[in-house]
Amino acid sequence: MSLSNEEIKQIALLARIKLSELEVQQLSDQLSEILDNFKILEEIDTSEVEPTAQTFELENVDRLDETSVPIDRGLTLEGAPRSQEGYFRVRRVLE
Repeated sequence: MSLSNEEIKQIALLARIKLSELEVQQLSDQLSEILDNFKILEEIDTSEVEPTAQTFELENVDRLDETSVPIDRGLTLEGAPRSQEGYFRVRRVLE
């Protein structure tokens, strides 16, 4: 399946992407090749393959909730550009 340059330009317009003529041609070739690959996949007989959501069983990987030695606040703040009353001081995020 071949995508025309006009179709690529329309897709770029919808995505609000500015493309040069060279990029339009390159994308046309690349996307056409991708669509051709999907056509090949569509021809494969999968009637005897059961649908799957996962190809392997998932397991939660948890660690035990154990206490540990806390980070020394003084050492942590020592490398901070600015600190105040034991906390990192940063510029205001919201106006």
